[in-house]
Amino acid sequence: MDKLEKQLHAAPRKLTYILTITAITVMVMLWSLTAMNFKDVNSSGLGIMLNIFKGILNPDLDLLFNLTNKGVLYLLIETLAVAFLGTIVGAILSIPLAFMSASNLVPKPVSWLVRFLLIIIRTVPFIVYGLMFIRVTGPGPFAGVLTVGLISIGMLAKLYVDAIEELDTGVLESMTSIGCTTFEKIRYGILPQLLSIFTSISIYRFDMNLRDASVLGLVGAGGIGAPLIFAMQSYKWHQVGSILIGLVVLILIIEFISNKVRSKLING
Repeated sequence: MDKLEKQLHAAPRKLTYILTITAITVMVMLWSLTAMNFKDVNSSGLGIMLNIFKGILNPDLDLLFNLTNKGVLYLLIETLAVAFLGTIVGAILSIPLAFMSASNLVPKPVSWLVRFLLIIIRTVPFIVYGLMFIRVTGPGPFAGVLTVGLISIGMLAKLYVDAIEELDTGVLESMTSIGCTTFEKIRYGILPQLLSIFTSISIYRFDMNLRDASVLGLVGAGGIGAPLIFAMQSYKWHQVGSILIGLVVLILIIEFISNKVRSKLING
């Protein structure tokens, strides 16, 4: 007990450090407040805000339960399909890039070069990718799939690399000592360690892609985003309410299912 008390009293005092960080944080917050402008907030703006909430609380049920290709259900399924297919494409393309950027498997110059490429991919906003692919393929879900697939590569490959670099190399050394081929080492030594981790990471990315796919519709890349922005521009807040309700329900369902699946994968 005495040793614990001596260690506690001997611990370095961090009061100066805490006060410095607090002061810097407060200064940054005060400086950020200068960007806020309340001059344009008037009675008409408050009226629009009230209309938005009224529309959300009184949705257009005909649009919400419409089973045609103009209804919320069809648009949600299209958004889900774009996110799912884009995630599959990104996950498949990320695997070779991840192995090529793992410093414990390839020479460091190759690893650094591939990692630099992944950084560039992650740097560009997904809206920019969406606009680029729309110019190439034209507006529609296909541009959305390509965009989601590309933006998935940056994050998935980075997380895959972290898993690869934490591999138990002792297993591979044992397999080498008994004369296993490279294919056998990948099949029986690497994949069993990585499969559940890769799947869990991909499911997590799918959650994110579902939200991104709904936004991509704003630039014409398919999904529910375009009808949402059109309804907002036309001040049809009851339609906005219908679309938002459908989107929230879909995301909650996917969130619940993905959490269950990821929990089983992680816990075996």
